Amino acid sequence: MSNSPLTLIEVEALARAAHEGQTDKSGRPYAEHLAAVAEGVRTRGGTTEQQAAAWLHDAIEDEALTEAWLEASELPQPVKDMILAVTKRPGEPVESYTARILATPGALLVKEADLAHNTDPARLAVLDAATRDRLSVKYTYVRSLLGLSAP
Repeated sequence: MSNSPLTLIEVEALARAAHEGQTDKSGRPYAEHLAAVAEGVRTRGGTTEQQAAAWLHDAIEDEALTEAWLEASELPQPVKDMILAVTKRPGEPVESYTARILATPGALLVKEADLAHNTDPARLAVLDAATRDRLSVKYTYVRSLLGLSAP
């Protein structure tokens, strides 16, 4: 690697490779979710750095990449900060998680785009009723803690 920051195209390729073989709750390739979140950030006016964070927003949480990799990566510090902000830690209270997102510049928009895709009615429709209801309650609470209105 060079000493220049990774480009958005390089970040996308990296995210797709890191999540290769992973699927979402509905069985779809996980890269579709990453692409939707990155596009959601872009259409909401997000910066290139926020788009990069969107591509990698679940990489550590889903163990596709490690925190050590992220620390050593040639990503700008604000991108690293956003990725870490939106990474939920095992056993972490949702209130602490959302407070970290709110305290990290740029992270709220990434999480907003993530929640928007997670609550997409077409995406939720393929889940069983119990899972759909559980996730809907969870996402509504997270949105309220982040000060986001309903989608």
